Amino acid sequence: MYTINDAFESLFSVNMGARKGERILVFSDTIRSDEVPSAEDGRRRGLHQVAAEAAEYAMRVYGNASFLSFPATAASGVEPPENLWRGAFGDEVVDDLAEEGMLAALMAKEATAGQVERAKEIVLAGRESAADVVIAMSNNSTSHTRFRSLLNHTGARFASLPHFDPEMFFSSMRVDWLLLAKRTEHLAERINRAAEIIVETGSGTRMRFGKKGREAAGDDGLLTKPGSFGNLPAGEVYLAPLEGTSEGVMILEYAPMRRLDSPLELLVREGKVTEIRGDEPYRKVLEGKFSRSDLNRNIAELGIGTNDRATRPDNILEAEKILGTIHIALGDNSGFGGTVSTPFHEDYVFYGPTLTALGEDGTKDVLLSEGKLRI
Repeated sequence: MYTINDAFESLFSVNMGARKGERILVFSDTIRSDEVPSAEDGRRRGLHQVAAEAAEYAMRVYGNASFLSFPATAASGVEPPENLWRGAFGDEVVDDLAEEGMLAALMAKEATAGQVERAKEIVLAGRESAADVVIAMSNNSTSHTRFRSLLNHTGARFASLPHFDPEMFFSSMRVDWLLLAKRTEHLAERINRAAEIIVETGSGTRMRFGKKGREAAGDDGLLTKPGSFGNLPAGEVYLAPLEGTSEGVMILEYAPMRRLDSPLELLVREGKVTEIRGDEPYRKVLEGKFSRSDLNRNIAELGIGTNDRATRPDNILEAEKILGTIHIALGDNSGFGGTVSTPFHEDYVFYGPTLTALGEDGTKDVLLSEGKLRI
């Protein structure tokens, strides 16, 4: 019988390639006192508990593991609190960042390009105190943060599991990782031949994305090389479309954690959402994000799911990995080839898409046909 300890063994040995003596950090977050109670609270408490258990397992097996917890950030893409920076990089490195006036700017996502480069020098100089393996089991994602990218710069292997449900250890995390890696690599190669990408769905989504100068990458769950980063469960090819080039209409049928009561129509012009149509309550959530920053309107990502064991449409972490789906994200893309830095990144999944890659010479390569992978 496959147990939670079997799942932990696979996580640390297969996905992360952990070795005895390496510094392993597992972290999670707690429900803030000002959050409105929701049906998700049980899953979130379970996630926090499983994260602590994973750290205990790692300590027993590898000998140098720790667990950190903090109140949940306001949204995915928001930088985590200082205690996590200290736990991941070490006090001396964080003190150096603060003394040079960069820590606050990094945490607010307001650091200049020069400050980011100087921060890289500081964390690299202090890499001996940084974690080697990081398992991010916070409910809100730290994937699109300076915290994560700077950790990767030290050589840390970083697995991000936002919105994770422990039940996934027994479903989408039991995929054939080597077969998934081959599928994902082959799809990324085909995507990278394109100059533009067109996506259409039966529900009315019609989008065109400029890709020139941008490289698609694969998230295959094998995070064993220094500086590796990816989601778990894994299984996608993703890229940051060239800013200002995305055009069309997005029909949202799902929010990140639920099916919408009625679809929302998002009009996209010159790479940004310019208008929302529809009465679904989630519209107010988006309008709130857009009112905080115009950068949150940015079409940040196009992704394609490649995990044949992923099935759940009601959890964005797994939903965006479902084989034959695509997802489009708004907001930050600074961590994977884009130029937009903002404390917001949200993905939306689209089912049954047809995806066509257009070459520089106008040739068409249909990679998805109504949700069926054609590679």
